[in-house]
Order: sequence, then C-alpha cells, then structure tokens
Amino acid sequence: MASTPVLVARQLSKTVSAPEGELTLLEHIDLTVQGGDTLAITGPSGSGKSTLLGLLAGLDVPTGGDVRLAGEPFSGLDEDARAALRGRYCSFVFQAFHLVADLTALENVMLPLEIAGAERARDKARHWLARVGLDRRERHFPSQLSGGEQQRVALARAFAMEPALLFADEPTGSLDRANGDQVADMLFDLNRDHGTALVLVTHDPALARHCGDHRELVEGRLSA
Repeated sequence: MASTPVLVARQLSKTVSAPEGELTLLEHIDLTVQGGDTLAITGPSGSGKSTLLGLLAGLDVPTGGDVRLAGEPFSGLDEDARAALRGRYCSFVFQAFHLVADLTALENVMLPLEIAGAERARDKARHWLARVGLDRRERHFPSQLSGGEQQRVALARAFAMEPALLFADEPTGSLDRANGDQVADMLFDLNRDHGTALVLVTHDPALARHCGDHRELVEGRLSA
C-alpha cells in the first residue's frame, strides 16, 4: 500500500480585493510531495511564490481548493487548529533567519523543543548544533555569529523538531556564495539522512537544480 503523501494541494487558488477589482494571485495549483522529496518553486518577483508557501503551510487561507498535510486537511480549521496541525508535521527556514537575539545558539535551537514539551531538549539541541558544525558556538548570541552561522543555527532548530516537511523561503538569499553553498549542502544532507521532505522557494538556479523536482510559478500558475 502506498504511503500517504506528506503534502497535497488541489486546485489551490487565492484572490484578493484591489482598487481596480478582484486580483488573482494564484490559480488552480496542484502538487503532491512525498516523504523525502525535494521540490524547488521558482519564478519572477511578484509571481506569488511566498503567497503559495504561506497557503501550503496553512499560514494563510485559500480562496479555493485545499491543502492536506499527511492526509489531514487545513480546510475548516481555525487559526489555532491550523497551527497545531502545522506544528505536528512542519518546520521552517527563512531568508532572515528569525533567531531570537537575546538567546544563545543553543537556546534558539532548544526553544521550539521546549514549547513542544520534548524530552531532553538540551541534549537534542546540542546534537543538532554539532550536526551543522556549531558545537563550539552554542553559547554565542546571534550577533556574535556570521550570516552563514546564523542560518546553520536556523537549520539545526528546524531539523531538531524532526519534521516530515520543511518549508524554506529563500534559505540562501541573504548569504554570499560560499556560505550559501555550505548551507545548501547541509540542507540536502539533512534531507537525505533523515527523510525530511523539502519545499524550497528560491531565486537561486543552482539550488533549484539540486532538487528532485522543479516547478516554475508564472502569473499565478505552476508549471507541470
């Protein structure tokens, strides 16, 4: 029997009101992501990539269609219920890192584990910091880390939750090429070693080529 896909979107659409009338941002988006898959979504600025990512993660509500995480639908759920569903299956990595400035690297990785009530949160956080090569920087604050190191802390924080699916919005967009390549290598190493599915929004063609599937978003529609 085939396993349940980790992410399914069917006929996903999003329209908003604008001064000139109704504006269609996304139209009839279909996609399926299985466990361990890697999917890159590219497209020109303003094409709706971040809007799509928000809908797939249940951060926003579509005008039409539906999204299912591990077979469970977002439709009909309020904001708290969507957050609970998202928390069971997903983690995030963003271009801007989103680390807490007054927490150390170790404490930043521990934070979501502690919120989730995970056992041995400190030990797990230390393991993941070591996994991204930052075991000697666990007491450093974000301001004491380079951009590449901050993004590696963000990767450790995301994977420490052992998600079925990781959403990444321009994960190398604010890094120089050397640091971006290092972070990308770690991202795909962790995907390979732990079977976490990746859905990436990126402008980086090299990062997109590294994914098993590449879909382009143009004028609200996703390529086949």
